[in-house]
Amino acid sequence: MMLLRRLPRWIFLLPFLAVLAACTTVGPDYRVPDEAVVKQEKAGAEFVSAKEPIYVPDDLPRDWWHMYEQTTLNELINKALAANTNLRIATANLARSRAILEEARTMTDPIFDLGATPTYGINATKYGAAREHNHWFYSMGAGMSYQLDLFGKLARAIEAATADMEATRAAYDLMRITVIADTTRAYLDVCSSGHQIDVARHSVDLQEKFVNTTERLASGGRATALEVSRTRAQLEQLRAAVPPLVAQQRTAVYQLAVLTGELPDTLTDKVGQCRAIPALTRPIPVGDGAALLKRRPDIREAERALAAATARIGVATAELYPDISLGLTLGSTGTFSDWGSSNFFRWGVGPLISWTLPATGPARARIKQAEAATAAALAYFDGTVLRALKETESALTTYARALDRNAALKEARDQSALASRQAHMLYEYGRTDFLTTLDADRTLADFESRLAESEAQLARNQVELFLALGGGWDPAATEEKPETETAPAITEAEPVAETAAETETTPEEPAAPAP
Repeated sequence: MMLLRRLPRWIFLLPFLAVLAACTTVGPDYRVPDEAVVKQEKAGAEFVSAKEPIYVPDDLPRDWWHMYEQTTLNELINKALAANTNLRIATANLARSRAILEEARTMTDPIFDLGATPTYGINATKYGAAREHNHWFYSMGAGMSYQLDLFGKLARAIEAATADMEATRAAYDLMRITVIADTTRAYLDVCSSGHQIDVARHSVDLQEKFVNTTERLASGGRATALEVSRTRAQLEQLRAAVPPLVAQQRTAVYQLAVLTGELPDTLTDKVGQCRAIPALTRPIPVGDGAALLKRRPDIREAERALAAATARIGVATAELYPDISLGLTLGSTGTFSDWGSSNFFRWGVGPLISWTLPATGPARARIKQAEAATAAALAYFDGTVLRALKETESALTTYARALDRNAALKEARDQSALASRQAHMLYEYGRTDFLTTLDADRTLADFESRLAESEAQLARNQVELFLALGGGWDPAATEEKPETETAPAITEAEPVAETAAETETTPEEPAAPAP
């Protein structure tokens, strides 16, 4: 009781100040701006280019690569997710961002300090300057200070750090789906190149048979040496197409190895013999614009960057107001012979007010900087949304038209094969000339090559479509969020960030028509 009577009266205002500190936060509260592109109704509508029968409006499965039903591909992707170097960098960046958030949260914790200083000499204050006796002196103390966040500077700083961390997590998700797409593309390139090699070698075999036929006819006087030379020239031309395809396949194998964290030549024996292009046999599920805006990690990253920039307006605004801290100190100073004497004990408690004046000029300049940064972040957010919609519509259109081209090339190849067989039959019976037969073979070889290249391009277009749709993002793949972490300020009307609950069920995996 005696101690309470000796305390200053203002100390009883501390609980009130603490409540006030928790209630006042300067700066704008974040919400997705009404003028943002993502708020437009058409942004979440069905895709204009998804009305083709090769697409269905079902939700895109996260593990879309399973639609190829390739065990080797599944193993390679799992390995890439565990060992890819770019993904390891993204993981480290995420860990660093979490540590920065943890540091920001500690700014609201009390600060404790301890100190002790032994010295030997003369204390002129106590003994007088003329006295020459030396003594051991000590000075020791403990202190605690707590910054009152009366104007929300610390709260806004934590809000900005939280949004930064969430943006980094979205960047991790973006790298994850990119690694999945790159791995799938490299594997399909390996198989596509193998298929093109087989097609090129088949054309070589057919041309060798024509050379043998021409030589046989020339030995019987029914063909000339010029005709034999022309058939041989076309044979060598077809052979020349094989080495670049072999190099193309090996390059794809090397790329696939590096994506999975292996040395370039490690996977040659495992995947280098692939000759059949994995094909989809059912329509591709594409969802709609609303699902895309929730799923694409680059959109979530841009939205979280906008939230961080908005919070920093509050941090800059709080600079207009004083910093107020509460402090408590305990200590003792004297000679070692006086150790423990109450006369040498000291203590104190009170507020520490720090306010740099004049502060309005630089502080208001920093507010303008923060507001400009927020305007830029909003523009980037809008651009990211528009780019995502454009990429998806373009990928849908490109894939559909690539299927049309592939079908036309198949028909052209079939007709060329029929023409080649007829020309050979007529040539052997002397019913048509050599050049007609040679031209029929040249046309068949050209369409075989173009069809094989079309099928390879079709496989790449499939991967580009899945990547544009944001396929491959899995909330469970990212580190678990701390319990105190705040979620993005997104509502049902603001389809940007998707929750784990919304993506818990993976739909049945339909696929698109094979080329």
